[in-house]
Order: sequence, then C-alpha cells, then structure tokens
Amino acid sequence: MALSAKLQLRQTQSLVLTPQLMQSIRLLQMTHAEIQGFIDDEIEKNPLLEWQGSEGEAFVAEPEKAAFDAQAEAWYESGNLPDAEALVDRLDTSMDNIFPDEPARAEPYNSTLTGQWPSSKGAGSAGAGENFDLDDFVASRLTLREHVRTQIALTFKSSAERIIATELADELDEVGYMRGDIGEIAARLGASRDSVQNVLARCQDFTPTGIFACSLSECLSLQLAERNRLDPAMAMMLAHLELIGRRDIEALKRLTGLSTADVLDMIDEIRQLDPQPGTAFTAAIADTVVPDIIVRAASDGSWLIELNPEALPKVLIDNVYFSQVQEKNRDPVEREFLADCMRSANWLVRSLDQRARTVLKVATEIVKQQDGFFTHGIAHLRPLNLRMVADAIGMHESTISRATANKFMSTPRGTIEMRYFFTAAIASLKGAEAHSSEAVRVRIRDLIDAEAPDAILSDDAIVDLLRESGIDIARRTVAKYREGLHIPSSVQRRREKQALASL
Repeated sequence: MALSAKLQLRQTQSLVLTPQLMQSIRLLQMTHAEIQGFIDDEIEKNPLLEWQGSEGEAFVAEPEKAAFDAQAEAWYESGNLPDAEALVDRLDTSMDNIFPDEPARAEPYNSTLTGQWPSSKGAGSAGAGENFDLDDFVASRLTLREHVRTQIALTFKSSAERIIATELADELDEVGYMRGDIGEIAARLGASRDSVQNVLARCQDFTPTGIFACSLSECLSLQLAERNRLDPAMAMMLAHLELIGRRDIEALKRLTGLSTADVLDMIDEIRQLDPQPGTAFTAAIADTVVPDIIVRAASDGSWLIELNPEALPKVLIDNVYFSQVQEKNRDPVEREFLADCMRSANWLVRSLDQRARTVLKVATEIVKQQDGFFTHGIAHLRPLNLRMVADAIGMHESTISRATANKFMSTPRGTIEMRYFFTAAIASLKGAEAHSSEAVRVRIRDLIDAEAPDAILSDDAIVDLLRESGIDIARRTVAKYREGLHIPSSVQRRREKQALASL
C-alpha cells in the first residue's frame, strides 16, 4: 500500500485557559488586600485605569474649585500675593502658626556623592509631595536578637563577657529559650564552664523576663522570682508540672503540704505566667478583616444579603483620555498599545464585576441553607458541603471553593468566615436530618459544662447521651472533638471539680 499525503478536516472541542480566564480565576480566590495590590499593579501598567476619587478631586465642588484655581492663577500672574487679612478671611483661620517670610537658603550641589540636589527628597523640597514615602519614617519591627544585643551592650563591660553573651543569644529559639549546651559553648569559645554559666545567669535578668531559660520550669521560675513569689512550695510545684497538667490536686497537696485552696490559688498564678516570652518579637502583624458580604435581618423575617461597599474595588476606565489620545495619535504601534490597554481594562472591570456577582450568589445560597443558624444559633447549624451549594446555583465545586476562600460575612452573630458554614455530617439514629459536626461539638461542650462534680461524664457516657438525642457518633469521635475543644479527660475534670467543690 503506497503512502501519500492527504488533507483532512477534523472538528474537535477543547477547553483552553486563556490569560484572561486565568486572571478571572485568580481574582475570584483573592482576598480584599490581595485585590487592592493587584489593581495597584494594573493601574501602574495601564494608563487607562484609575481609582475612583484617587486624586481627591471628587470631594471638591467643581464651581468652587474652578473659582479657586482662577484666583490662584491671577495671584501668580500679577505677583501681588494677598495680605494676611485676606488669607484669614479666605481660609477661615488665624495666621499665628505661619513662619515669617524668609529668603530661601541655597543648598550646594554635591554631584560627587549623590548626583542630585540634597533637598530633592526632603520634606520641604518642591517635590516633597511626590517623593514622600511613609516607609522611610516607619521603624522596622524589632527582633528578639536585636533586643537582646542592645541589653548585652548595656550590661557587660568586658569584651570577653560580651562575646559569650552574644554566643548565648545566637542559641535562642523563637520563644526565647536557650537551646545550646553550656559545655559546647565553653569549648567553642575557649572559656571556662563557670564563666559561661555566670554570663547566662546575668542574661536571665534581661527583659522580657523568662528569656535565656533552658526549660519551661526555669522560665516560670524566673517570672515568679521577679514577683517575689518563688517560695519552696511554688518551686516544688514547678518541679512537678506534669501533676498540674493532670489536675492531680491530691498529689500536689502531699508534695507541698498545703491546703486545697492554696494549691488551686498557686495553680491559677502559674497559669497567668507567660511560657513563651520571646513570641512578643516574632508574632506577625494581624491583617484587618474586611467582610465581603453583609447579612442583615429584614422586617419580614428574612435576611438581606448585600455586598460590602468597602470591599468592592472602585476602578474606572478613563474613556475621555483614551478618545483624545487615540484621535490625535497616528502611530500604529502606539494605537495598538492603547487598544490593548483598553481591552485589558475592560476585561479587568468585567472580571471584578463577575467576581462580585459570584461571591454574592454563593453567599445568598449559604444563608438560605443555614437559615437556622442565623435565626437560632450554632446548635441549628446544618451539614453543608461544596457540592450542595454548587448544585443549587449551577456552578462547579472548584468555583465555590475559590469564592469562599478567605471571604468573610458580617452577620448579627459576628464576622464569620464563609468556610465556617461547610461542616461534616453526623448521622442521625431516628432517620431525621443529619447533624452538623460543629453543632455536635457545641452539644459536647454544653454537656461537660453542666456536669456535676460527683457525676463527671466519661466519653462513653457522652456517647450515650448523644445517642438518646438521636446523634449516631462513635466514642473515638467524641474524644477527638473533646481534645479539639481543649477539654481535659474525665479523670482530670473529676480531680479539679472535686477540689473546687471541697472549698
């Protein structure tokens, strides 16, 4: 059979992710802060985009602004500046805080150092409004090692002690504990072990109190010693922190020889201490949460769901500038660039509008599905997953996932993340509707809070009570939920509550 070239037509279908479609997908899952940064980058690249009211002119009435500009231009052309009384009448303020007129001082031009005028970025220069950068005046966040090294320079006079203290500071972890070995540090520096130990003891006097401790008990001991509360009984309790963790009040009473009330007071005092003093220098700055959706109660008993105006990016396309430049420009390359900018700007505006519509549609369905939660509270939270919302509004699950990622609702019950409403289902024994796992957690907490000191509920007892109310749950699930709520076991709760009841 001879081989020959043939020309055939074939019709196929394929899904192609264009750059614009990928941009829309990314915009959907961005937070409010990320959207602001993304639009700032687009405005910098696209001359046709601008923030609504970015120049501040929207807050000035046009007739008043035009009259003021004409008056300022007349003053500038005539050279006759208004006197102080005219300015007082015009500005409705006094001139007491105005500096007297002084001739401007000439500043030398230093081309060998900077190549520009020294005052070009100063606060009083002509271009200060454009060159002003707030970051130049904001101090960087102080780290733990910088804070410690400042205290080292003020505490130690000997260079040998400063070297040892700096080496010890390098061994600090993120919470402020000294994790290095004293013997290894002494051998590495060629110093005696006693000298390193003495420097460490002086470093333990640094602030915040508790840093340079080698263990949790030592960290708590340093804080109690500063408060003059480190007596022998307290030292004995710090040496047996595992008994405090197990709520073994009787064992602590035998060790310290104190009464139940004294032991409980000492435990409360220990719990008020800071076990991680160094985290004050490593904690990240929390971002302000801007809710994307506002949910309010309507007069007819329903719920009003609307987009938060503060979370909507207000981007405008300067069509006047585009028409003026496009009309006067004859260069085909520049005209094509402007056309691309217009297409990109239109696509961005449409993408932002589509993002807002999608988020609002998803939020509306969530409120519809979780009407019991908004009306009666968390005990009426229904099990919900992405597929249920996707099927109800005719979207894909991945779209619902992106639309609810890092989005928040402002509701009468607080500002809640949209992902909070998606909970797993716990089966029901009576054939009724399944229960939400979050609602079951609340039931477990309520049962434990209501238990009596002489009737502490075990995990098996909690399972029986939940089964009586129609919730089919296993014991290991109850234990997992209880540990997730940071609730101690029944043995530890019994010790603690019986000790409190005996007072």
